[in-house]
Amino acid sequence: MGEAPTWATRRLSNPNPTSSDHILDFQAAGPPAVRSPAISTALIVLSWYLSNIGVLLLNKYLLSFYGFRFPIFLTMLHMLSCSFYSYLSILFLKIVPAQQIQSRRQFLKILALSAIFCFSVVCGNTSLRYLPVSFNQAIGATTPFFTAIFAFLITCKREPAGVYFALLPVVFGIVLASNSEPLFHFFGFLVCVGSTAGRALKSVVQGILLTAEGEKLHSMNLLRFMAPMAAGILLPVTLYVEGNVAGITAEKAREDPWILFLLVGNATVAYLVNLTNFLVTKHTSALTLQVLGNAKAAVAAVVSILIFRNPVTVMGMAGFSVTVMGVVIYGEAKKRSKITTH
Repeated sequence: MGEAPTWATRRLSNPNPTSSDHILDFQAAGPPAVRSPAISTALIVLSWYLSNIGVLLLNKYLLSFYGFRFPIFLTMLHMLSCSFYSYLSILFLKIVPAQQIQSRRQFLKILALSAIFCFSVVCGNTSLRYLPVSFNQAIGATTPFFTAIFAFLITCKREPAGVYFALLPVVFGIVLASNSEPLFHFFGFLVCVGSTAGRALKSVVQGILLTAEGEKLHSMNLLRFMAPMAAGILLPVTLYVEGNVAGITAEKAREDPWILFLLVGNATVAYLVNLTNFLVTKHTSALTLQVLGNAKAAVAAVVSILIFRNPVTVMGMAGFSVTVMGVVIYGEAKKRSKITTH
């Protein structure tokens, strides 16, 4: 893939699209599902779709088409945004009861999760410059595969053979899509896989570290604590790797104020991903969120193809479809295994 366009490159002028990754994937552990009016629930689900797909497309546009080649700094802005909006929504709007860190040990656990999370999100944002969203979403759909691997390696948790068998089409679909992806980039593929693996590792480690009595945190409170820690971790990294990025951004903003609108809007949507994730679970169920998530990958891929016109092949579409279907089959196998166990 060629060099990213210059700052003068304006809206959608690069014919070679790349991909993005969503910000957080916390499962909301809030109160039981609340039956809400159909219109209200539909609006919440629509907001969840718009925020998830919106942050994908905005990240992709910034890092690929606009030429803002600072994925670590962009991730740090997301974390600062999540910190600000989390404090506002929990301490002032009181969308969920505020919780506090109870001990130094719990603080260190959350810090460890923040480090894993930083790795995942930075890798995901870096992949934006190299891969189309459709391929990025196909790779992201393999999260259950990595989750099963890490759960076995870290906790020695074994699943029934049928659950592992259900993961085969997930992997096969990625192999199929990779071999036929017109814009395949090896480095982009590696960092996107790293992002997916990091997201799965965070999920497993989170289940281990924060399950003790007195350490359980609501997903929105966990975000409130993790976001500023993640921003603190990323600050020295972005200064070392990306140089005087704040000064460069300020200079470019004087030349083109549009960049400020893009960055603020992008960071705000990054928080809305987490807020709507919680609201969808609260007003429907975690299972509904999982189903919607599977469909979201396909919708995001289609929307990005329509907007950015990245080339696709029949074989690539087939590989993506096989991967998504494998995720659905895996979910059903997991559900049956839990019913059998209990």
